[in-house]
Amino acid sequence: MTLTQELQVILFKPQQSIDLQGGMALSEQMARVVPQPDQLWVIDLAEVDFMDSSGLVPLVQGLKAARQSGCRLVLCNVQAPVRLILELTQLDSVFEIFDAYDDILTNVKDDSLVLAD
Repeated sequence: MTLTQELQVILFKPQQSIDLQGGMALSEQMARVVPQPDQLWVIDLAEVDFMDSSGLVPLVQGLKAARQSGCRLVLCNVQAPVRLILELTQLDSVFEIFDAYDDILTNVKDDSLVLAD
């Protein structure tokens, strides 16, 4: 018997700026999602053209909450100004960062299959 587990993806798409106000909105949005083990949380930053240090807080808090719940949190479509902040704070080595959303799905598809005897 083969058991196939569908990967549950939770997609967050912040827009424009992740500063104090935008960061609070992202935090509130993430807080409304009840983390379940084996979920994939994706933060798509394609439409974010600015992030300051206060915008890092919801990302780090989200990563911590996801890991504590057995979820995986990844970033994708990181624009140059945001990538610079992540690199300067060395958070680019903490987060899994993908160039595009499709790259995430390609990468995790093989991990989402569970075989049962």
